[in-house]
Amino acid sequence: MEKINMELKKLTEDDIKSIAADAVDNAEDFVNSELVDDRLKAQRYYDGKVDIGEEEGRSRVVSTKIRDKIRAIKPSLMRVFLSTDKPVEFAPTGREDAQFAEQATKYVNYKFNSLGGYQVLSDVFADSLLKKCGVVKCYWNMEKKSETYDHQDLPEEEFSLIVNDPRVEVIEHSENIELEIDETGVEFERITHDVKVSLTEEYGDLVIESLPPEEFFISSEATSLEDAYAAVHKREMRVGDLVAMGYDFDVVSELTGNDTDNFSDEERFERQNFSLDDDEQPLDPSMRKVVVSEVYMKIDVDGTGVPSMHKILLGGGSDELLDYEPWGDLPFAVFQHDPEPHTWVGNSLADILFSEQDAATAMLRGVLDNVALTNNPRTEIVEGMVNVDDFLNNEIGGVVRTKAGGSVTPLTVPFVAGQTLSAVEYFDAQIDQKTGVSAASSGLDPNALQNTTATAVNAAVQGAASQIEVMARNLAEGGVTQLFKLMLKLTIENCDKTEMMAIAGNDYMPVDPRSWNKEMDVTVNVGLGTGREGERAAALQQALDMQIQIFSSYGTDNGLVGMTEIRNTLADMLALGGLRNINRYFKPMDMQQEMALLDQAQQQETEQPMDQAAAYLQAEQLKAEAKSQTDMARLQIDAQKAIAQDDRVRDQMDQDLLVKAAEILGKYQTNVDVAGVKQAQAIPRYPQDTPAQAVTGGRF
Repeated sequence: MEKINMELKKLTEDDIKSIAADAVDNAEDFVNSELVDDRLKAQRYYDGKVDIGEEEGRSRVVSTKIRDKIRAIKPSLMRVFLSTDKPVEFAPTGREDAQFAEQATKYVNYKFNSLGGYQVLSDVFADSLLKKCGVVKCYWNMEKKSETYDHQDLPEEEFSLIVNDPRVEVIEHSENIELEIDETGVEFERITHDVKVSLTEEYGDLVIESLPPEEFFISSEATSLEDAYAAVHKREMRVGDLVAMGYDFDVVSELTGNDTDNFSDEERFERQNFSLDDDEQPLDPSMRKVVVSEVYMKIDVDGTGVPSMHKILLGGGSDELLDYEPWGDLPFAVFQHDPEPHTWVGNSLADILFSEQDAATAMLRGVLDNVALTNNPRTEIVEGMVNVDDFLNNEIGGVVRTKAGGSVTPLTVPFVAGQTLSAVEYFDAQIDQKTGVSAASSGLDPNALQNTTATAVNAAVQGAASQIEVMARNLAEGGVTQLFKLMLKLTIENCDKTEMMAIAGNDYMPVDPRSWNKEMDVTVNVGLGTGREGERAAALQQALDMQIQIFSSYGTDNGLVGMTEIRNTLADMLALGGLRNINRYFKPMDMQQEMALLDQAQQQETEQPMDQAAAYLQAEQLKAEAKSQTDMARLQIDAQKAIAQDDRVRDQMDQDLLVKAAEILGKYQTNVDVAGVKQAQAIPRYPQDTPAQAVTGGRF
């Protein structure tokens, strides 16, 4: 037996290429032998293609049970994760991380939505249900953007600043020299520059993309993504894309494409239902497609005895080492709705429905054939007694000539479609039981719940929801958690500036991911399945009542419930009702805002006794002033009444005086001093009083 050399040594590039190529071959062999056939079959059955044969002249209809169930389950899963603005939350590791955890939660969810998170989840959920698992790749992508600028008559100082910028490349340059005279009359040269430059800047951002199943490979011994010896993303890229990434054109242009046996597009063809013509080479060599393998594996490059994660880039059929570099976490998240213990790949919904779809197809064809034969039965004729041409003529009302009666007899075909339909319903019930989705639970059939008690309806809905919830929980604890952890770490490690995050409408809030803790735990807010909204609403209402009670009983500084917690409860209640823009109804809260409100509330509580006393005194003063004003008004009214009464008395006295004077004049021929009498009557009772005061007795 040959002794294996176990001496530690630093690996050469040839060693690295050989090790990585062997890992790719191992992963490809495993996936192609164990998974590809099942995935191809699942895709065929989803598209309405089955393995059972067809007979000439018989029905060729195909039952689409697999497609129907996947399309029924997928909306429930999407609703579970996307019915809230925060499908994922980050939990702080300490009190100092509380504010940062809230910021990270808002920012990462915002990035997830802005990067097409809905479509990513839709794709990987469909892949999991049909192809055993879905794979998302998450990475930080750096891109270069170049723009051209043309400057004229630049002074020497500005010209030096521009051309000395490492991001600037001079394309064209000319120097202008003009003679000028200064204020003292001295002649001097004025130098300006005309320059055309290219400014190249780098931009980095997160990328999340769902990978086609045929592009992802993993080593055969892996029981999970984390313990995989190697994980491979093998795909086609254009030569120009590799050149833009910094690789030499002469090297990448010689790489092989998909015409080799190492890269099969059979799955892609089955999924797309069409084949791309890659035989003809494009006239533009930069547009030619080549195969590139990204290999993520632990390897002891430095010969220390301790392997570490590396990213190794192989071109063509693993025949060219393009690059290798140390790496951190695997850039993949694997989604499985039905994981199989002790293996990285789970079960698909198609795996458990192949036989049921075949049976449903066979019975459905039998039903249609039976109906067709019943409506168009075969006929028995007596040979030589029937004109065959007349008989074969199916004209309505046509005549069939016979030599004797009874020469034509229809062969009766028994109608058995009714019994067959009962068997079809049985298989439908089996499918419903396996998948957890039925017409009753999905609410698609308005007659499904007729003549059914409320208890039975609730049991059916809850039973179906339970299976959907298990699928959702498996996806949440697996792929969703992996994905959001990757997004958080990549953001913290690569973001080099303050980011602006949209919070509501056109409002933006600055965040600095560099201050966050990348070890924060991830909590996935998996909503409960159909039929549980009422329970969630009741729970939220109970939580809100308890929060308000604590707030009212123990004040703002209770240490348990703050305005942020109450706002979160209100937001969840609105989200449960389908209102996604929470900021339209409640302003966002952060720690600084809550502390300011707490200080304000404490100050108000401190000043409250003084404020109450001042308010009481002010109220009493106002009451007294109001009573005084009321009394004064009443006295004024009484005075006016007295004056009016006095005027009437005086008028009557004047009249009586004139009448009396006339009588005296007529009887005694003597004049009465009427003016003097009136003057005497007008004298006030008290000399210090006004006429009005005299009437009222000087009371005011």
